[in-house]
Amino acid sequence: MKLIVGFGNPENKYNFTRHNFGFLALDFYAKINKLDWEKNPKFDAIWLKTDTYKIGLSKNDHSEQLILIKPQTYYNEVGKAIQAFSRFYKIKPEDILIICDDFNLAFGQIRYRKNGSAGGNNGLKSTIAELNTSDFPRLRLGTGSELRKKTGDIDFVLSKFAPAEKEQLPSILRDVASKINEIATTK
Repeated sequence: MKLIVGFGNPENKYNFTRHNFGFLALDFYAKINKLDWEKNPKFDAIWLKTDTYKIGLSKNDHSEQLILIKPQTYYNEVGKAIQAFSRFYKIKPEDILIICDDFNLAFGQIRYRKNGSAGGNNGLKSTIAELNTSDFPRLRLGTGSELRKKTGDIDFVLSKFAPAEKEQLPSILRDVASKINEIATTK
């Protein structure tokens, strides 16, 4: 079983902000795989569960269960929902994939690491604190641009994507979905 977590903030006013790139990635992934989010939140998260064979990634006898979650705590406390899901479903940290924004990477750049530090990301800090380890994979989605220098970090991560960036989102999100599929089928 694998847990795939998108980082973001729960209120509608944060839709299409840089900090909600993780939510956006999971919404895109659910849509292209015709998956529906459960109507009842669980452990402070919107979630869904599927099998890799149901989305065409494996045969039924070699299937892996996937749980996708969008924590409904604020970004700085996402680790609480991750810890609750991992404890309930007995998911090891190395089987938890975090998808988050990273303003230190150029917009559109995607970086995968099997483990590492929080690198200043408060959602990763929360996750590390709740899981008591940094040994979990993460997919960082670049949001960096010149706007950050003009606005400062907080205003930048809470800002909406620029029109030119929005045009690139479908391509980036397809690349992220491919990476999720690759990780989901890796033992």
